Amino acid sequence: MRATRLTYKHKHSYKTLWFGLAGAFLVIVGSILFGYAQAQKQEAEKMNPTKPVPSDVELQQKLTKDQYKVTRQCGTETPFHNAYWDNHKPGIYVDLITGEPLFSSLDKFDSGTGWPSFTKPIKSENVTEKRDTSYGMQRTEVRGKSSDSHLGHLFDDGPAPTGQRFCVNSAALRFVPTEKLKEEGYGEYLSLFQPQQQTGGEQPQAKK
Repeated sequence: MRATRLTYKHKHSYKTLWFGLAGAFLVIVGSILFGYAQAQKQEAEKMNPTKPVPSDVELQQKLTKDQYKVTRQCGTETPFHNAYWDNHKPGIYVDLITGEPLFSSLDKFDSGTGWPSFTKPIKSENVTEKRDTSYGMQRTEVRGKSSDSHLGHLFDDGPAPTGQRFCVNSAALRFVPTEKLKEEGYGEYLSLFQPQQQTGGEQPQAKK
């Protein structure tokens, strides 16, 4: 009678052990699959860094007061007191909200206005132009195509070869330096800066 009871206990112990091993195996496999899925997601984001436009509530939570005022309420930041007016590093400027590439440092110049100024967008289809009659003036507003964010204004007093000046608020932009272009999914734009990288110098800054 006692031997029978001992055998039963051993069988019960083996059964518990197998369940434990099976559970541990499932946890390990699940962790591996989750890690793989996350890696795939990150790779997909790198291949397509452009993101959808969040809701207005999310934007109010994520953006600073100045960023929200500029991008969503057509505000204007203080000249000479913003992130990129005197930034001379090589790289691209992307839409703060969606990540859409907007301008290149190769087309940036010192306009003397205290705001980042460019002779042209990196891709004309990434920005839209809109008539602006606010404050009793006739101006051309520039907006991000994917985000519909207010970027700044377009003027016809820029340097050659375009004669245009895209006067943009830093608060509507995010700068991606050349050394991070590939890492952040903008590798296709590295070729724009290869001549500058080979010579080891900064791209020349056009003067107004």
